[in-house]
Amino acid sequence: MAPRRGHAEAMSEQLRKLVGSKRDHPPWKEIKFRCSFHNTIYDVLKSRGFRETENELDWDLFWCDKEWIHEAFDHIHLQAHQRVNHFRNHYELTRKDLLVKNIRRAHRQALKDGLMEEAQGFAACSPTTFVLPLEYSMFVEEFKKQQANGTIWIMKPVGKSQGRGIFLFDRLSQVSSWRQDPKWMRLQKEGEQKPRNKKDGDEDEEEKKEAEPYVVQRYLSDPLLIGGKKFDLRLYVLVTSYSPLTVYLYRSGFARFSHARFSMDLADLSDAMIHLTNVAVQKHNENYDEKRGGKWDLRALKLHLMMTENVGKVNQLFNDMQDVIRFSLLSVQKVMIQDKHCFELYGYDIMISKDLKPWLIEVNASPSLSANTVSDYEMKFALLDDVLTVLDFEKYLDGTEEQIGGFDVLYRNGARVGPAPTAAYSTHLGCRNNRAEQLRRLALQLSREEGRKRTAILQPPPSAVSGKRRGREKPS
Repeated sequence: MAPRRGHAEAMSEQLRKLVGSKRDHPPWKEIKFRCSFHNTIYDVLKSRGFRETENELDWDLFWCDKEWIHEAFDHIHLQAHQRVNHFRNHYELTRKDLLVKNIRRAHRQALKDGLMEEAQGFAACSPTTFVLPLEYSMFVEEFKKQQANGTIWIMKPVGKSQGRGIFLFDRLSQVSSWRQDPKWMRLQKEGEQKPRNKKDGDEDEEEKKEAEPYVVQRYLSDPLLIGGKKFDLRLYVLVTSYSPLTVYLYRSGFARFSHARFSMDLADLSDAMIHLTNVAVQKHNENYDEKRGGKWDLRALKLHLMMTENVGKVNQLFNDMQDVIRFSLLSVQKVMIQDKHCFELYGYDIMISKDLKPWLIEVNASPSLSANTVSDYEMKFALLDDVLTVLDFEKYLDGTEEQIGGFDVLYRNGARVGPAPTAAYSTHLGCRNNRAEQLRRLALQLSREEGRKRTAILQPPPSAVSGKRRGREKPS
């Protein structure tokens, strides 16, 4: 989808007009980038006036895929100004099994240190979860305890996305059969199998018949529904540093809806159209809404909840979502390899239960930056434009800003950051995204500062002027 001229480009234009015009050498003319994708992020980079390069190392920003980080990052030397969009071991947060492990460890440490409030925050992040096959015995024990309650469980492969390999079950025998014949093997796309013409001695993962690691979670059987349909939320979080932890939360996001009415009938457990909200799944539904893409803007959702639920509980819900994000990041802070060259834009998937409690489903290291509707494109364009503004390649900012475009600082200098104590709400999440107004104010402020600097350079200091005047005075 081609970029659209409109409010999404207001930031770039404002800073060029009001700030760049006062500089002898507009800084964006010198910024070079590489990009592994030709989607919205590529459009934003070009729109800002950055120069594309194919040079392996001569760039300021490389928006790369995860494979490049794994294969190349440790074998090159970067200059101080160069940035890449992933941390070395991003998978500590974005792989489902490692996320569970890190949250558990942080919870145990908080209990050991007597930090009960923090321990409760870690425990409240995600549903009861086990990693299979490693924790199979523990899972079986919990399964038997919950069997009388009719608990439904959901299995997810740790390394797949877009709903691939996920299934629901209510009988232990279904998992036993999975152990013998791993479901991931039978769900691979046609032609995805590895070639058989290997040299003698080469290992073949498929021939080993080892089960791919999965996580199994207690399924949220009482989700909050709108119009009888299930939905989850996609929120965007920018981390510019893990030491110190610095987190920005984007005000906008969206809800992704299923296109079939929700049902917990056992006969419907295998119906992905009912239980999975991924666009990759829902777009195959005959009732798929091409115009809206099955999505609803986060602010529209919040306003709807304000009208249909208790306002205080809705405010608490959005505050709790911030806490889920914060505690998940704190759980990996000590294990994440900090590197000044790295930043990360995460896509958080959160489900809401009927009692208005948020649950972390997963964290994505490469949230989709492609758009399937005009409104989706404009939202993602603005989001990515604001990411680049926060990264500040042009050296406009002083580092103390609490709002930059649609991003608000969530955590900085060891403390949570939020609205003033006197504000009627405790989080900006889901509020009106006033990015264009904020960036216009920021540009005006920066323009005035540039003007003062320029005046100070051109005008001699008062002492020099007074000295010249004294030199012209006639002796008495």
